[in-house]
Amino acid sequence: MNLSNKVVVITGGTGFLGEYFAKSLKDAGATVVVTDRGEGADATLDVTSKESISSAFDKIIAEHGKIDVVVNNAAIDPKFDTAADKNATLFENYPEELIKKSLEVNLLGYTLVAQEAVKRMIPQKSGNIINVSSIYGLVGPDQGIYPEGTQKPVDYFITKGGVVMLTKFLATTYGSKGIRVNTLTLGGVFKGHGKEFTDKYGERTPLGRMANPEEVGGPLVFLASDASSYMTGANLIIDGGWTAW
Repeated sequence: MNLSNKVVVITGGTGFLGEYFAKSLKDAGATVVVTDRGEGADATLDVTSKESISSAFDKIIAEHGKIDVVVNNAAIDPKFDTAADKNATLFENYPEELIKKSLEVNLLGYTLVAQEAVKRMIPQKSGNIINVSSIYGLVGPDQGIYPEGTQKPVDYFITKGGVVMLTKFLATTYGSKGIRVNTLTLGGVFKGHGKEFTDKYGERTPLGRMANPEEVGGPLVFLASDASSYMTGANLIIDGGWTAW
């Protein structure tokens, strides 16, 4: 799984998961270009803007000569504020503007990035797109693990489910062009969660715990490498067994 000859672009690369993804890819030898809207990125890229995506990709190719792998990772993960009005997070009251924003970033954003990636990869006759999704794109929530009176919001589920189908569309449409597309689906990753939540989450998984952040990089390296060269349209699920029940 040596990536020393690969140029890998990550969207949302300065975020929590993006940082671990980037480190794992670099450790495997890849040339990693971290993109994001804010500070700390190697290139500025707004996934909701075709102009921004196109400009960033053009600059990356001008500097590195190619783009081998694109990791679609930039996304909104809606949270609930336990100090706020709990009723506002319930499906029947959830704000329309929040749903639209998640659709714009999590689904349209992935699609726009994939469009621009495919344009660059077709002339190369090769390419690899990895769409990062969630178990909540595959199964409904156990709302009982969240604080009483709150829900994990609906926009996360409908957008992450769409990502899985985007992968299948791209894989079947562009496989003949030498472009592979797979989904990396993650379960919950520990990020300072409280004991009550982690205990409840652990009870729902055969391995009895959330993922450690260091555990998400290896599967991504596999998908980015030639070790997965006969794999496309697939969904690699890393969830401690959550979806196996």
